[in-house]
Amino acid sequence: MKKTSTRLADGRELVYYDLRDDTVRDAVDRRPLERTVTTSEVRRDPLLGDSVAVASHRQGRTYHPPADQCPLCPSDGERLSEIPDSAYDVVVFENRFPSLAGDSGRCEVVCFTSDHDASFADLSEEQARLVLDAWTDRTSELSHLPSVEQVFCFENRGAEIGVTLGHPHGQIYAYPFTTPRTALMLRSLAAHKDATGGGNLFDAVLEEELAGERVVLEGEHWAAFVPYAAHWPYEVHLYPKRRVPDLLGLDEAARTEFPKVYLELLRRFDRIFGAGEPPTPYIAAWHQAPFGQLEEFEGVTRDDFALHLELFTIRRTSGKLKFLAGSESGMNVFINDVPPERAAERLREVASS
Repeated sequence: MKKTSTRLADGRELVYYDLRDDTVRDAVDRRPLERTVTTSEVRRDPLLGDSVAVASHRQGRTYHPPADQCPLCPSDGERLSEIPDSAYDVVVFENRFPSLAGDSGRCEVVCFTSDHDASFADLSEEQARLVLDAWTDRTSELSHLPSVEQVFCFENRGAEIGVTLGHPHGQIYAYPFTTPRTALMLRSLAAHKDATGGGNLFDAVLEEELAGERVVLEGEHWAAFVPYAAHWPYEVHLYPKRRVPDLLGLDEAARTEFPKVYLELLRRFDRIFGAGEPPTPYIAAWHQAPFGQLEEFEGVTRDDFALHLELFTIRRTSGKLKFLAGSESGMNVFINDVPPERAAERLREVASS
């Protein structure tokens, strides 16, 4: 992998990740852009104890542009985009309309390929590995920023999820705090460690799932399963079999196997609802240990946390979506229409031949 860092016309950082070491990246952003002004502010809810990012400048962000005006495609002649070069393998840049900025963190966009009509599932294993390497590098770089406590790499796919740019891409949020969902995991981890005299909850969950009926696919270094208490109609958790706290901890064997396992998982998601159905909308979310202090989670260290990816869709059956209504949105109590055992069975049925 070759990494080349440059700057866009308004001062934002852009990083090319290339498969070839001899690739030259010297294209200049020719757009007449003024420096971006953001109004991101993090406010803490005193009752719930969580945080809300207020970012009114995002009201003006690009919204469903036609394909020939996509800002994530390479620049072509006088059609100038966020990527100055005429082609790329993987590219990451600071979001022009960030939810988090400055002392409130940082937001980046990850373009998986220059092919506007592709999806992550269409990538080659070599290209998917390059994305993994980019995620890992960005996690390392962002973790050293003084305002950053947790790094979250994720992909939203599909208009049903709320995606406003059709080009295959994901995002990275670098939060100035430990997110509420991660904090819940850490509290459960601490309670289990105390109750079992040092046992690890992630290890126990993985061991139990691998011995059960909800395994979707398994490799030498990775395992994917539908969790016992899945929140979403089709939800899969992908774990490395050797526990590590973050992407930086993966060894070469796990990195090499990841593309094959993950691409197969995504392709199965697109086959869940049968031929002729539109691509399955999904969210793919990497969960990594925070880089900040963990004193409030008594007895827990970063090494106790288990890196894993959670992949889920809001489509519950053909032509129908799972909406977060009263119970989910009002009380955070999910009601799942698809039994996890049936979801796992279906995801095994649609395996590649």
